[in-house]
Amino acid sequence: MGKTLILTEKPSVAREIARIMGGGQSMDGHIVGGRYIITWALGHLVTLSDPESYKEEWKEWKLESLPMIPTNMELAIIKETSKQFSIVRNLLHSPAIDDLIIATDAGREGELVARWIVEKAKFRKPMKRLWISSMTDQAIKEGFSRLKPSRDYDNLFESAKSRSIADWLVGLNATRALTCKHNASLSAGRVQTPTLAMIVEREREIKRFVPKEYFQVFAKANGILFLHFDKKTNQSRYFERKEAESVANLVRNGRMRLESTISTMKSESPPFLYDLTELQRDANRLYSFSAKKTLQLTQRLYEIHKLLTYPRTDSKHLGEDMFPTIVERIREVGFGEFGPFSRSLLKNPIKKTKRVFDSSKVTDHHAIIPTEQSVNETLLDGDEKKIYYLVVKRFLAAFMEDFTYEHLALEAICMGSHWKASGKSIRQLGWKTIYGNNMASDEEEQDDSQVLPNVKKNDEFPITNTEVKKSLTSPPKRYTEATLLTAMEHPAKFIDDERMKIIIEQASGIGTPATRADIIERIFSAGYVEQRGKEIVPTSKGIQLIDLVPTDLKSPLLTAKWEQELSRISDGKRKSEEFIREMETYASRLVESIKNAKSGYRHDNLTKSACPSCGKAMLEVSNKFGRSLVCQDRECGHRRSLSKTSNARCPICHKQLEIIGSEEKRHYSCKCGFKEKAESFQAKMEDRKKDLSKRDVDKFIKSIQNEIPAHSPFADQLELMKKKVKR
Repeated sequence: MGKTLILTEKPSVAREIARIMGGGQSMDGHIVGGRYIITWALGHLVTLSDPESYKEEWKEWKLESLPMIPTNMELAIIKETSKQFSIVRNLLHSPAIDDLIIATDAGREGELVARWIVEKAKFRKPMKRLWISSMTDQAIKEGFSRLKPSRDYDNLFESAKSRSIADWLVGLNATRALTCKHNASLSAGRVQTPTLAMIVEREREIKRFVPKEYFQVFAKANGILFLHFDKKTNQSRYFERKEAESVANLVRNGRMRLESTISTMKSESPPFLYDLTELQRDANRLYSFSAKKTLQLTQRLYEIHKLLTYPRTDSKHLGEDMFPTIVERIREVGFGEFGPFSRSLLKNPIKKTKRVFDSSKVTDHHAIIPTEQSVNETLLDGDEKKIYYLVVKRFLAAFMEDFTYEHLALEAICMGSHWKASGKSIRQLGWKTIYGNNMASDEEEQDDSQVLPNVKKNDEFPITNTEVKKSLTSPPKRYTEATLLTAMEHPAKFIDDERMKIIIEQASGIGTPATRADIIERIFSAGYVEQRGKEIVPTSKGIQLIDLVPTDLKSPLLTAKWEQELSRISDGKRKSEEFIREMETYASRLVESIKNAKSGYRHDNLTKSACPSCGKAMLEVSNKFGRSLVCQDRECGHRRSLSKTSNARCPICHKQLEIIGSEEKRHYSCKCGFKEKAESFQAKMEDRKKDLSKRDVDKFIKSIQNEIPAHSPFADQLELMKKKVKR
């Protein structure tokens, strides 16, 4: 009897599965166990072929050779990971292998990773699918006990393949057309472009905005702060100071009489469990983490530490079948500050509410929640703890009581003018006890309503103080990563057609929870936007690109329609071939639109430096690695480095130093004013490396000591090392 080959997406997952399956011998690119051989991809090993592999004329970027529509899309082995592909392919064709278990990430992209490897290797033996939502030992064992035939996921693969081909057809054709037409490095894509368009439109709204001065009148009576308002219009703003001051003067020595007191008992249910987008929003709002960083941290907590369930999900609910696991999960997160909340919940039976358990609202994966794995906090770094604590708080809050309060609305009259005040009296903090004051979003103020005394209708109080406050109307706020993620998830307000608004909401916006972080990173790296504090601001290049691309490509409706069609393919309600044919037609139409466009692109980074090769003016280009001069003629391609960011630190302010100048005249420079020739600075650095002091060693030991588990072999070696240093 032969062995079963298990294909994972990453080496770390392969090692975990090997351990659970009884161990094995590590070989080059795989692990050999008793019944199993386990190997891995390194993300994608296979991708769609580049245009130049199809036709000779597509090797050069020329407008007349577009559009590029291959007769049959072909696969190519990714050069950087070709060695691992060879290992996997040889294993797939080994006579010792009887069948394959696909154990890549349980999602659309994970399915594509495995199926393209299988297709490129021309594997024809039986296949099964491992589909799990967490990396705990129990979840992996249960997953292997209920493996499914790979054909159950054929439609998911067709959806993933269709998405990739559509992105190739539209993205590469639009990018080449824009770049060739305007002789500038410009790119476009079905998610990237509408995302950039939202940022640009917001910036234009801000630029168009003209702030307007307005005034409000406040009066204090019996310790209650009242706001004056117009009874007919319910407006409280005056645009003339004289009008506001006349109201303040009128009531200055008057008495406020209550005309109505309306008391309402209100409650707020706990927030829904986290999906990936909501978690990324909170991490950006609270810790300024980028969407990509949050995804990476959550992936580590899922994959390495096994403390969280599968992160790439758009669901905020759990399946009803998960209810029996909840008590154990609540018990395991009852450490540190969460202990009192965990113990309190476990005193009574956990309620099975639709707000948490609703199988009809679970897609491929349920919400992100803690696993039943015990927590060793010392193994988590600071950023990992922040993400883990966010998920634990949200998880515990979901099972706590509602926040309830009494809302009191007052209306009063004084000298014929109308006034109002409101406040709340908390009856039960409920789930808010675990959050304190950290629940408000970027676009909401913390609720600081005043606490009102006991009052009743017709009570009268003397006015003790009046004040006229001047304010300015505010422009729309620039996007942060948190609010941009919200806009990508809910872009309906950018669409006028009511029917289409419904479609885009049903399609969960533009992009997916798993891809939005990469899209945001892409528009940064392409130079279309830049960050100022937390705010995202479009550059001239980004603004011009939006003016150059065809209208439908920058509309969020286009990508929402795509996602809707891809969902239909994964549900077996649409043929992938039909969708791809439509994308070929669309890509051709897109190219023609760009070719015939009348508008042009203006380089705003043109310098007076002439290219030594062709004589044209060069462009100054900046990225995270430094600054360069690049010839504006793309075919010339001459490039010269102006400066690059080094890893060396300034001896004065300790910021990263820049290396400026050519090889012969290079020097290190800092914004604080420090400057030194490269030759002498590097010599000093070499001397410092030779003179590693006992203090440096102690500092290094302290920096890693907290990361070392107690009673580990490495800890014993560390003690020996410290003794040697002391001698």
